[in-house]
Amino acid sequence: MSRFSFCSPTPSSPRFVPEARARDEFYCGIDIGSRFTKVAIIDDLHLVSYTILNTGTSVAKAVEEGLNGMIEKLGIKESQIKTLVGTGYGRVSLSFVDKTVTELTCHAAGCHFVNPEIRMVIDIGGQDTKVLKLDDHGSMVDFVMNDKCAAGTGKFLEMVARTLDIDLESLSNLSDQSVQACDINNMCVVFAESEIISLLAKGVAAENIVAGIYESFSRRIGNMVKRLGIDKRLAFVGGVAKNKGLKDKLSSHLEIPFLPMEIDPQITGALGAAVLAKKLKR
Repeated sequence: MSRFSFCSPTPSSPRFVPEARARDEFYCGIDIGSRFTKVAIIDDLHLVSYTILNTGTSVAKAVEEGLNGMIEKLGIKESQIKTLVGTGYGRVSLSFVDKTVTELTCHAAGCHFVNPEIRMVIDIGGQDTKVLKLDDHGSMVDFVMNDKCAAGTGKFLEMVARTLDIDLESLSNLSDQSVQACDINNMCVVFAESEIISLLAKGVAAENIVAGIYESFSRRIGNMVKRLGIDKRLAFVGGVAKNKGLKDKLSSHLEIPFLPMEIDPQITGALGAAVLAKKLKR
């Protein structure tokens, strides 16, 4: 049975292991978020591969599909993955990992791995928002977190897209067309949905509604950042960091350009978990 399997084994053909990788060692991080599961594999120096899947109703299925799929793609043996670390809200379900670590610690480690200059991180996920401060070694020294409601999170943006009957990619760029951002008074998902519907009924353009939402987002997150003390060595990560419109508005509001992240910003938690997995091997 596969070491990473949550269910009964099924017959499969032997995996081909390229000679150049036959002696390599790898380390894996698994980040189970409320909406997406991310898996990252690193070697001694680099990010080797990663995948992002819908968590769906079965954490087990998402993890097994993601991890075993990458092993197959890389053409390596399971035994070459020496250590695994799990993180995210669903980490308690990962019975086979060597250790579980909070997503705060993993995002800090992942961001430092990508860009050691980073000293502050904004992470907006599916259901929470976190702002972290890092030291020179990539360890978290302070944080603020909004996890009491979905205001200012990916779930909120999904509601906005659904209410406007557009996809998330279209939502990302819609604010660029705005002439005048409207005032959005509610950031609660329930009340904001009613407010958006009311604005649409009054003939307010969708792009002006979205621009107003991004301004509200930016004020809310900006206040979290200011509570820690703004550091210009700032990175924006998490799935919501892929939203260009919000990213530009938040950067403008803070009057700080975000430091570059040369990876998918959604995988920093999984990457950090892999980095911590490597440290366990030492």
